Amino acid sequence: MPSINSPLGARPSRFRRERVLVVGCGDVGLRVAGLLRGRVNVLASTSSPPRVPALRQAGVRPIVADLDDPTSLRRLSGIASRVLHLAPPSRVEGGEWWRDARTLALVRALRLRSLPSSLAYGSTSGVYGDCGGAVVAETRAARPDTPRAHRRVDAERSVRWLGRAGVSVRILRIPGIYAPDREGGTPRERLQRGTPVLRVEDDVYTNHIHADDLARVCIAALWRGGPLRVFNASDDSEIKMGDYVELAARLYGMPPPPRIAREEARAQLPLSLLSFMGESRRLDNTRLKRELRIRLRYPTVESGLLSDR
Repeated sequence: MPSINSPLGARPSRFRRERVLVVGCGDVGLRVAGLLRGRVNVLASTSSPPRVPALRQAGVRPIVADLDDPTSLRRLSGIASRVLHLAPPSRVEGGEWWRDARTLALVRALRLRSLPSSLAYGSTSGVYGDCGGAVVAETRAARPDTPRAHRRVDAERSVRWLGRAGVSVRILRIPGIYAPDREGGTPRERLQRGTPVLRVEDDVYTNHIHADDLARVCIAALWRGGPLRVFNASDDSEIKMGDYVELAARLYGMPPPPRIAREEARAQLPLSLLSFMGESRRLDNTRLKRELRIRLRYPTVESGLLSDR
């Protein structure tokens, strides 16, 4: 596989013919493309024709295809030896709110012609639900608490179907992604707004991965790991949400956030933020390091945030 721990390492000729298709080529997808540039041919699907020039400038071959239009996905079948699926799930209202029609449509399209040898899917650690602060390994059953997490579980089922057809499928359960050069990728804006955090007795464990490390994890999952294997794509930190924001405040030289009770948070904070404050777990990343052989560049949030100073 292309070197991920040493991006400037050797380039085996047998990988030059590889074609990697990135579905959902946002911030992390572009980081992946940057690491793979010159080693493999990188393709990316986009539903927005105006985005084509930017993808080309990034060294990516764009393919206009819309995950909400299954007919357009036919052009993705048989064009890549490996697929990285990072697109978010569809948002469905009504009876089948828990389904991810996008991933199902992609899987069906990929089965129309020759199958890719591998597919890595970017899921969410939210599929575990609230674990009461327990250490969570990949063997723990999924118990999603939110509609978003339910749709990710449905997407995991769809890609497993592809795995049973012979594709080496790896599922990455991803926590909060951060990076100083990522939009909204650090607590800096939150600190500037003065958004409160939970008081110590109500606080929850939260998990993180630096966007650059996640890109390297994605590449590793395309070439390494057993079939139908799940990986917690998290760093080594064991830190609570309020402590994380306070750490950022100290590193940035900013005032710490106010601490409030959970009852006050329900009245003051948006539902999107409250959903993260309702789940507490500590992800075990042993499998990530042993089987994907990942050496984290930013093993703790402190090391990652320090790059923003």
